[in-house]
Amino acid sequence: MKAQVLNKYDLDLTAKSWVDYQTVPDPKIVKGSDVIVRIGAAGVCRTDLHVIEGIWRPHMDPTGDALLPMILGHENAGWIEEIGSEVEGLKIGDPVIVHPKISNGTCLACRRGQDMHGDGPFPGLDADGGYAEMLVTSMRNIVLLPKTLAPKDVAPYSDAGLTAYRAAKKATRHLLPGEYVVVIGAGGLGHIGIQVLRAMCAAEIIAVDTSDVSLQLAGECGADHLVKADGGEVEAILSITNGAGAEAVLDFVGEKGTTRKGLEMTRVAGSYYVIGYGEDIVVPTVDLVITEKNIIGNLVGTWAELTELMELAHRGLVDLTIEEFSLRDANKALQKLHHGLIRGRAVLIP
Repeated sequence: MKAQVLNKYDLDLTAKSWVDYQTVPDPKIVKGSDVIVRIGAAGVCRTDLHVIEGIWRPHMDPTGDALLPMILGHENAGWIEEIGSEVEGLKIGDPVIVHPKISNGTCLACRRGQDMHGDGPFPGLDADGGYAEMLVTSMRNIVLLPKTLAPKDVAPYSDAGLTAYRAAKKATRHLLPGEYVVVIGAGGLGHIGIQVLRAMCAAEIIAVDTSDVSLQLAGECGADHLVKADGGEVEAILSITNGAGAEAVLDFVGEKGTTRKGLEMTRVAGSYYVIGYGEDIVVPTVDLVITEKNIIGNLVGTWAELTELMELAHRGLVDLTIEEFSLRDANKALQKLHHGLIRGRAVLIP
């Protein structure tokens, strides 16, 4: 089959191309629980850029280049191509979306429903992913799609959407009418998070972004206030919230100074949710003690939460803004993402 393969890291992200379009062996059924999915679309995620630049290397590839070559792509949807002998409830041709983390189902985290913390590979980060014509996964990772949803329209939900959903869902558990929630970064993940917040709570939503295009998208997705990140965004948030700050801040950027500003936007006893990443959070411990602010990390979501998100999509309460590229043009999509030129999410179509 054809695939886009990462053969070497690029620590500075300065190369003109990062993945190579080449022929690789077809995936095979090894275990009875294995499922092969013919890819209908693979999402292009900023995490892919972080893999390319080596941010994940200490966690996924500590010895250097042991994982390479590797096929990128952890946001995948398509159709069942082949099933193992133990698979039940799935048949060839079923349209599906794939939870990104292959957990074994028997570890403690799995039994508690925390799939993303379970033992097992994460295709696209430490095993071959879906920038390809086919992908092997487990029956535990498969969510059947309703007839209203096509694989190419939902692939980014499997990570970007799921991560945004999990963070927004956490926030909606404490957000009340008359309160405020800030979304920093209204692009690929943020525009999904805004829709989830709109569907699941009655707090006022404030979108913050450097891009006018992203702010326009945020407004279309249901944000009540649009704030340009031009250096005065903290003051703008404090003005909107009558000087108190927001009860929840969801930071989908996590770099270039947003962590400091995000905490400054968070009110006393409020919660700052970290979704994007790339810089350190530096805060005096005395400030956390005095203000009782919460800093909450977010890693993708569970299989059950992906099922919940598909229900929101099925009901039309969340919708992806997508730019399509052919699999052959993966480098073009990655470069556009790197330079902030994607409106919503990019997907690769084999």
